[in-house]
Amino acid sequence: MKEVVAGVDIGGTNTVIGFVDAEGVIHAGGNLSTPDYALADDFVIALDAKLKEMMAENSGLKLIGIGIGAPNANFNKGTIELAPNLRWKGIIPLVRMTEEATGLRTRITNDANAAALGEMIFGAAKGVKDFIILTLGTGLGSGFVVDGEVVYGHTGFAGELGHMIVVEGGRVCGCGRRGCLETYASATGLVRTALSLLSDRRDDSTLRELRGSEITSRRIAEAAAAGDLIAQKALDQTARMIALGIANSVIFSSPEVIYLFGGLANAGEALFGPVRKYADELVQPVFRGTFRVEPSGLPEVQAAVLGASALIWKEMK
Repeated sequence: MKEVVAGVDIGGTNTVIGFVDAEGVIHAGGNLSTPDYALADDFVIALDAKLKEMMAENSGLKLIGIGIGAPNANFNKGTIELAPNLRWKGIIPLVRMTEEATGLRTRITNDANAAALGEMIFGAAKGVKDFIILTLGTGLGSGFVVDGEVVYGHTGFAGELGHMIVVEGGRVCGCGRRGCLETYASATGLVRTALSLLSDRRDDSTLRELRGSEITSRRIAEAAAAGDLIAQKALDQTARMIALGIANSVIFSSPEVIYLFGGLANAGEALFGPVRKYADELVQPVFRGTFRVEPSGLPEVQAAVLGASALIWKEMK
């Protein structure tokens, strides 16, 4: 029988499940509507039932463990702690609850650390011992790998680069502080920068033809590629802030590679080119030329499930 791990990606609106083998092939998939479960206990019951249903439909597979990626997840404690976009309040011992329900080894971490593990086991970081991954979506997540191990720190929440303050008194962040890196260096940050430029400048721009909610990071990247000067300026400023985060983080862990992942990274060389240029300009000279900035090797649609499953596969290997 083919051994598989259940990779479980818990989001605020949807939970995605995939049975992943040791080579990163997904053999089966399923979903749960996360908000349907007001209590974590009910969610675990539903997850157990879904896993049993998926196994019954795939008799040639043997389920050997469960890896979970979730917001505000603490690897050290096996908990989800004070997650603002989930209905379950307080500190939820989800690993213990899941192991008791299923009888299977279970591990949990946040989405960025899961992405780091997925990159190491299945993606572009195979054989790379020291790297950082930045997930550039609504916010900015980050995972640090040193000597082949994800850095969790004694609290379990180490490596939150997105909440490094880069502009004192700057943009309001969802964490309640001002000036966090993710308010500038993320898909949302790019949109905020573009809106600010549209307000401050009088240049012609195709972005002016869009309503506020229609101005997305994808639309900005497309406009920049078509020669729109405001879109190009917004993308350049965002690239510089990403590079600033990279320059500040390189001095802590001396990575070989920084991988960029997520919707914003789909801008391609329009983003990677200036990020590399500014990172080289901003980093301490002793680190100049010692690292590369590269795209993730994980398929975006499957990355969360692959990364979650890697929690178990790393232990098995």
